[in-house]
Amino acid sequence: MKSLVLASFMFVLSVSAMAQHRNPQVNTYTDEDAGNVTGFNRSNMFVGGTLNIGYNGYDFNVGGSPEVGYSLNKWFDVGALININYTSERADPTGYFNDNTRYRSFNYGAGVFGRFYPLPFLFLQVEPEYNIVNYSSTPMPAGITSRYQTQAPSFLGGIGYGRRMVGQSSFYLLLMFDVLGDHSSPYVNPYNYAPLPIIKAGFDVYLHPRRK
Repeated sequence: MKSLVLASFMFVLSVSAMAQHRNPQVNTYTDEDAGNVTGFNRSNMFVGGTLNIGYNGYDFNVGGSPEVGYSLNKWFDVGALININYTSERADPTGYFNDNTRYRSFNYGAGVFGRFYPLPFLFLQVEPEYNIVNYSSTPMPAGITSRYQTQAPSFLGGIGYGRRMVGQSSFYLLLMFDVLGDHSSPYVNPYNYAPLPIIKAGFDVYLHPRRK
């Protein structure tokens, strides 16, 4: 799994290197290019991040992911991120969702991402990550809390909607799932290992905005 994350990161770097020979697009909505700019264009660099939240009745997830990225052209963005997430699951006395145990987890990690814009307002995102996860579980009625730490790879994939102006700013909403489904992933139910929906709201600002 570590090799998967490393390979994805190397792929992003190789695509970035090839993209340096292309003229980047000013924005998603027109075919206007960036003039005579070739090679690396600092106007295409952006920083920002996301807030994510997920809830399905028994599970709750909240976190944030600061990110830095580069717009290769009007179709593709690539970048890297770090993340911090908190997940909780309330005890279910019926035994349907869990064995009447309260679960908590706190994780931190890093990853890379790629975004493809087939339409000006719609994009697809893949996001391989590697996380360190701290778990706790407390049987109910109030019992002794057990704690342990584990590590897990994740491969998030999903679809997003928003507004993106290359060289200016972007904001979006994103829905993803962990398609890898590792049992120690912070994005799965710790009792039945079902994937949890991850909803992210993000905003990016380009470091050197272009003048209109």
